Amino acid sequence: MKDKVELIITDNHIKLIGRVSKETIPALWKQFKELEALSELQGVDLSEVSSIDSAGVLFIEELAKKIKGESSKVSDKQVDDLLKNYSEEIGFSLQIFGQKSLPEVAPITAVGLFEKLGESYYFIRDAIYEYLILSADVFYWAIKGLWKKKGARKGSLIQQSIIIGVDSLPIIFTLSFIIGLIIALQSAAQLRMFGANIFIADLISISMVREMGPMMTAIILAGRSGSSIASEIATMKVTEEIDALKMMAINPIRYVVVPKFYAMTICMPLLVVISMIVGILGGIIVAVTYLNLSVSAFYTQMLNVLFLKDLLISLLKSTFFGWSIVIIGSFYGFRVEGGAEGVGRATTLSVVTSIFAVIIIDVLFSLLYLQ
Repeated sequence: MKDKVELIITDNHIKLIGRVSKETIPALWKQFKELEALSELQGVDLSEVSSIDSAGVLFIEELAKKIKGESSKVSDKQVDDLLKNYSEEIGFSLQIFGQKSLPEVAPITAVGLFEKLGESYYFIRDAIYEYLILSADVFYWAIKGLWKKKGARKGSLIQQSIIIGVDSLPIIFTLSFIIGLIIALQSAAQLRMFGANIFIADLISISMVREMGPMMTAIILAGRSGSSIASEIATMKVTEEIDALKMMAINPIRYVVVPKFYAMTICMPLLVVISMIVGILGGIIVAVTYLNLSVSAFYTQMLNVLFLKDLLISLLKSTFFGWSIVIIGSFYGFRVEGGAEGVGRATTLSVVTSIFAVIIIDVLFSLLYLQ
């Protein structure tokens, strides 16, 4: 048997009787539309409402707005004042489902220039602080790990050396040879025009040993190994493997980062030496075939212009390149937020920042050649 539902006028109030819900609203609305002289009504009496649902709350609020006038101009406070004699249970439903219970959304204001500058300042400051902390941790555990092997992953140095060094060798070999060929071809015609063929040895040897060898190797490793390091650590962070290592009292920097740091320290100078040799070999081919120079003449001239300092500075510079690639990749890996999108963003930022850092370090080391 259905509950009695009725809408009547008593003491200048609309009085609702029975259950006000989505099932009874059509009947109540029909009775409301038959009413006249709404302007004389002073509110909605809810004293005999037995129960109410969310649709009923919206219906009652709409009744109150109809009594008051144009719905869009009636405030929540005016609606609340029109609802009379409701029980504690009905009042609770009005509070939960009523439109007036919704929080007001603060208007979005345009961010000013100084606010953006201030936000950027704090972001960069915090990033630099975290980067320095991570760098200190990596160097601490790398130095400590030379004497204390406990907690290190067995075989990881060889594994990482293969990934960073051996697997990178084909692309470094190919690109360095092509770079040597290009530099030699670009300069050979001009040198032959002035009868200065022998100086191609100066050009190729100095450019490959001082700049192109370390720079090309670093850029290749930043794109290949740096992105790999960032994505690996970021994925471990997203899948909570880093947290699992911490739960097992395993330091993630020592377990994950330090083996890559060791491998990069060993492999980077070796790859740079190979890049130098292969690049110079490309220059020798052009010198012999196009400029009619002998290999011995090229070799003798190269020894005359190159000094041990050039090689040592390049190897030292390449070591700093490698360290920056590992630490920057780890930095973005540990800072990742979100899922797959965050991993991709960390990888991209790692490559871009690593290349930028390599160029800055190269500029600083270039000053040493002037001494």
